[in-house]
Amino acid sequence: MSDQNEQQPSFQIQRIYLKDLSLEQPNSPAIFLEQEGPGIEVSVDVGAERLAETVFETTVTITVTAKVKDKVAFLVEGKQAGIFDIRNLPNEQLDPLLGIGCPNIIYPYLRANIADVISRAGFPPIHLAELNFEAFYQQRLQAIAEQQQAAAAGSAAN
Repeated sequence: MSDQNEQQPSFQIQRIYLKDLSLEQPNSPAIFLEQEGPGIEVSVDVGAERLAETVFETTVTITVTAKVKDKVAFLVEGKQAGIFDIRNLPNEQLDPLLGIGCPNIIYPYLRANIADVISRAGFPPIHLAELNFEAFYQQRLQAIAEQQQAAAAGSAAN
């Protein structure tokens, strides 16, 4: 009976933590006098690495840049991470879990941290929208496939 339990897939959150957070306000305090609202740009990145045989770290990095005209009001970059113990999961299910499931767990913490640091910097908080990590994951797979095709076509031409 215990052998069967040891073969069951297992997923446990070991820790969720803020790995990195930075704030830049290169044009403060003058930027606070601007009447125009800032334009906001947001970029997202997801990463994962194996730390031990069954232990993985997944990270979600968000960069928020706010500009008024051509001046940067603020730039915030946050990296939230999670350590997960994943056992007895087939390899074809592991990558999607690390690229979709784990980021869905981590992202709400990162959203709150970014909103908090922006408001502490003296700006109205920015509440980031929900992200579809499955679509993000599929786009990443598509980009990798296109790079591999381009590399294969380049080496075939040589």
